[in-house]
Amino acid sequence: MPETDYRDVRLGDFLEGLTGGAPGPGGASAAAMTAAFAASLVTMVARKSADSWAEAAGAAAQARGLEARVIPLATTTAAAWEAALEALGGAQDGAPTERNAQLEEKLAHSAEIPLAIAEAAADIARLAAVVAELGEGTYRSDAAAAAVLAAAAARASAHFVAINLGTRPDDEWLQRAVASSDAAADAASRALDAGP
Repeated sequence: MPETDYRDVRLGDFLEGLTGGAPGPGGASAAAMTAAFAASLVTMVARKSADSWAEAAGAAAQARGLEARVIPLATTTAAAWEAALEALGGAQDGAPTERNAQLEEKLAHSAEIPLAIAEAAADIARLAAVVAELGEGTYRSDAAAAAVLAAAAARASAHFVAINLGTRPDDEWLQRAVASSDAAADAASRALDAGP
């Protein structure tokens, strides 16, 4: 089954897919798209700040790069989760050792992508905080909103890492995901404190 590129899907269709269409997007895809929306807001604020902030163009370019990094993850995570569900459903097929190895690989892949989303979202939140602090005052509230959205995406994605792996607290991926979530939350607080 071909993967859906969510950049080409109407927002209403994406939202309809979230309501239970299968195969379709789920929470991790929504987190990735939320992070992408946040990156777009950062781009907008940076561009609006071009006359008052010398680094605005660089910030806008960085935000666009982060958006391009996170959007494909919305599609990839949906496909990975479908594969993991399929592997769970067929857990009785094949030799036990082979079956367990395939299942473990698919579950790990379904956790690896939310980790990438969490890390990208943290980068977006940190950039949003900088833009909220240094960008044009009229639009700083949009940068703060971007940081909050990115922090929410990072937190949700860290949760999916934990759930998809069924990990112990000392798991490296889980630690990275939690660190990303914490960094994004700190950035959101900074952005909210930046004021108008």
